[in-house]
Amino acid sequence: MTLSPTNFTFVSRLVRQEASIILEPGKEYLVEGRLLTLARKAGVSGVDEFLTQVQSRIDLAANHAIVDALTTNETSWFRDREPFQALTDAVMPALVTARAATRNIRIWSAACSSGQEPYSIAMLMEDALPAGWRYEVMASDISSEMIKRAETGEFTQVEMNRGLPAQMLVRHFERHGTAWRISPALRRSVTFRRLNLDTPLPSHQPFDVIFLRNVLIYFDVATKRSVLKNVSQLLRPDGWLFLGAAETTIGVDDRFERVAAGRASAYRLKAPVPASTARKG
Repeated sequence: MTLSPTNFTFVSRLVRQEASIILEPGKEYLVEGRLLTLARKAGVSGVDEFLTQVQSRIDLAANHAIVDALTTNETSWFRDREPFQALTDAVMPALVTARAATRNIRIWSAACSSGQEPYSIAMLMEDALPAGWRYEVMASDISSEMIKRAETGEFTQVEMNRGLPAQMLVRHFERHGTAWRISPALRRSVTFRRLNLDTPLPSHQPFDVIFLRNVLIYFDVATKRSVLKNVSQLLRPDGWLFLGAAETTIGVDDRFERVAAGRASAYRLKAPVPASTARKG
């Protein structure tokens, strides 16, 4: 059954309101594909009928399930490689010098999906940090379902085959039935929470590194600015921000400047302009 314009408009508004994601006309096929499982669970003939039923009553659980289903959750281990290489080769040596007094590194994996990114970061921290140092990884996502999955630290063989080096598998995972489970020690190093990046974020100690990769591409310019503003408030003045290869702060938020980080690019907050210099301008 073809999705009606009324039901597509309902889904578009719901996803825009709850997740700040823009669904333009022409994405009806995406909605039908992503919501088909929900329609079958509801025992109806198709997505159009399912959405009509949802709108006929107040059903917050169904609305939340729709948003979860429409949130893109594409991920893999050490995705795109170069940012992770930059983390160990360029960023960590600089931070080890800068954080010598506290010997603690804090990293945020925003939009973490099912957890491969934050666990990839944690594995690198185990190798990169000198003895006696501590690290914390916070991971967040807008999808409650993804957060629940990530917290288990359990992955299928298909998921394990997507980018995980064999030596990492041997060192940090153990068999759990037909799946693999991350080691308890590594699991304890990562905390998870549900966050909407387009809303005021909870108060946190600032982070030394933020991974906000392959997120901004789903937002309009106004939402990108809002997200970057929120993120900037949780980044240390000398911290590092990693975006996806197709993303940039240029022309969106002039608080950041792009810098080289090994073979990758990262973003850092510009130094404040001294008041005397600002007055002369």
